[in-house]
Parts: sequence; C-alpha cells; structure tokens
Amino acid sequence: MTGSKPAPFTADDYRARMTRAAHTAADAGLAGLLIAPGPDMVWLTGYTPTAVTERLTLLVLTPGREPVLVVPTLEAPDAEKAEGAPALTLRDWADGKDPYAVTADLLGTTGRFGISDNAWAMHLLGLQKTLPGTEYASLTDALPMLRAVKDAAELELLAAAGAAADETFEEIRRVPFAGRRESDVGRDLADLLRRFGHEQVDFTIVGSGPNGANPHHEVGDRVIQDGDMVVLDFGGLKDGYGSDTTRTVHVGPPTAEEREVHDVVRAAQEAGCRAVRPGVACQEVDRAARAVITDAGYGEFFIHRTGHGIGVTTHEPPYMIEGEEQPLVPGMCFSVEPGIYLPGRFGVRIEDIVTVTDEGGRRFNNTTREMVVVG
Repeated sequence: MTGSKPAPFTADDYRARMTRAAHTAADAGLAGLLIAPGPDMVWLTGYTPTAVTERLTLLVLTPGREPVLVVPTLEAPDAEKAEGAPALTLRDWADGKDPYAVTADLLGTTGRFGISDNAWAMHLLGLQKTLPGTEYASLTDALPMLRAVKDAAELELLAAAGAAADETFEEIRRVPFAGRRESDVGRDLADLLRRFGHEQVDFTIVGSGPNGANPHHEVGDRVIQDGDMVVLDFGGLKDGYGSDTTRTVHVGPPTAEEREVHDVVRAAQEAGCRAVRPGVACQEVDRAARAVITDAGYGEFFIHRTGHGIGVTTHEPPYMIEGEEQPLVPGMCFSVEPGIYLPGRFGVRIEDIVTVTDEGGRRFNNTTREMVVVG
C-alpha cells in the first residue's frame, strides 16, 4: 500500500480533546477525569510512557482548569516530548515523595471523578486514602462514549487501516491453504498486515473446519484440509488506529449446506449495515442482523454481539448488542460481524468496519463478501 505518512495530530488537536473531555465530564456530573496510561491517555495527549510501572502517572482533567499530567521525575523528559505536551502542565514527583499528595492538590477534598478502567488498584486506593471524601467511577460506566465520535482526521486514519486490511485479504486468498497449519496462515496474515502499514498486529484468527465454530479460536496447529471452511479474522493498528475484518473462505468447492450458511450470514451482515443511520439505537443493528439468522433457523448458533466500536483500540464502545439504547451519531465507527457457528463442524463470520454518516453508513472494508474458494 502506497501513500504518504499522515500528518500527526497537533497540540491544538489534543487541547481540543482534553477541553471537550472535561466539559463532557462536567455534563455527566463528574468533578473531573483521572486518566491512566493507556488508550485514553494516548488519545488525549499523544503520550505513551516508555514503561508502565508502579510509579504513578496520571492526567488530571477538571473543568475550567488547565490539564495537568502528573509524572515521575525520571519520566518527565519523555512526557515533555509528547505532541500534546504544550497543551498541558507537567507536574513531576521524585522518588521518596508522595504522588497521591501531589495529585490531591489538583482534585479538592470532595467530588466524584471518572477514572480509567485500566488504572492500577494501588493508585486508586492511594487516592481514596488521601482523599476519603472523593468517589470514583470507571470511565466505561461514567463516559462510555468519550472516544466514540471520530473527527474527520480520525475517520481518514480508520479508512486507511481498513484499506490496508482489505489489501491483506486480497493477498491471503492467493496463498496455499490445504496442507498447511493454521499457524502458518496466521503468520502470513501478520506479515501482510505489517507490509501494508500496520505497526501493531492485535489478532490473526484462523479457524479451519471445526475450529471455525469457536469465534475466538485464533490459530492452532491443525492442518487445514481440502473441504474446510476457514474463518479469517484479523486486525491491528495502522498509524495508531484500528482495523478489524473477517472473511470466511472455503478450501475447494463448498457443499450446498456450507454455501447456504454463508449466504445467510452475508444477508445478515448486509441487513446490519443497512440498519446504520443517525438516531438509531445500537441494538437495532444487532436486531436487524440477528433477525435474518433467526428467520433462517440458525438463531441459536449466533452466539455473540453483532459489533463493537473501534478507534485507537480495536475493541471499544459503542457495542451493537441487545439492550444498548445509545443512539448512533455521525462519526461513530464499529464492526458489523454476524456469524453462525455449528459445533464440531464449521463456522462462518463476515465483518466490516462501518462509520455512521449523515445519511446512513459507510463501510471501511470493501473486499467481496461472496464465498471465496481457495486452494
């Protein structure tokens, strides 16, 4: 895949995100946000610590105040190099000092704060001990849609990641399958994702024959046989944004039953994608795809949600699942990936990443969804 490297996000981009996050927190009744190293910190500041250790690193966002990044003194030089550093204040603490006291000065003695799901328990407990009048809620519960709506630059990056995954599929369908182990094809997928620009490969699921009936089988040592259905689900990060696509191929000519199951899943996936439009509840995407599979008599074999959000991680809110009433908003990006899994026999899944537009939905994956026969 050719093309120039995308322009990095600027300090102004990160400043706008942090400001929006602080206001969103206030609207949700929170006194502020405490962001630990991980996807949220990367998205808000561009900073990734070289090593996440027991030393406290925490971004503090409170409405009406400049963002503050609390960092160990020995890591401050690296934090100063982050793209978002000019948009915040660094407050470092040296070994032997109390990092919770440093942080407490930024929070006040009372209030309910949203905190990253991946924050270490020792840090949360340390804050609670220092500030017994404060309360904390996980960001997934308090602000699940914090990163859900992507801006134009983010959408371009997700589209490019999807295109790279598509190129990977176009290449993998040409390699030999029969007589090779699933792990061999998995390595091919990982190599191709990197060739087409991914800096990180998160998963390469290769489920052949009966292994395809396990949605998260990944790869094993099973030798792929002529006559196998093979589920290929792969993705990772390209320029910091995720790809995730699934196609199910067949080694040699499929049986009539195998083709029927594949056609049902293809129709369900199409129905799920057609259901995407602004204002529709997430659960309606799941319902649309599930109805097709249920009506065809395979409802009990569709054993997972229809989709998940994607952005700086390959799995994040929103989720396309029954009970999720969050309305779709232009800029949201998520998978639509129904499947049928027949235990001990085979599985079929078809997956595209879709973004919500003003008029409906736009796919970021565009390889054929017809049955592909491989050798």
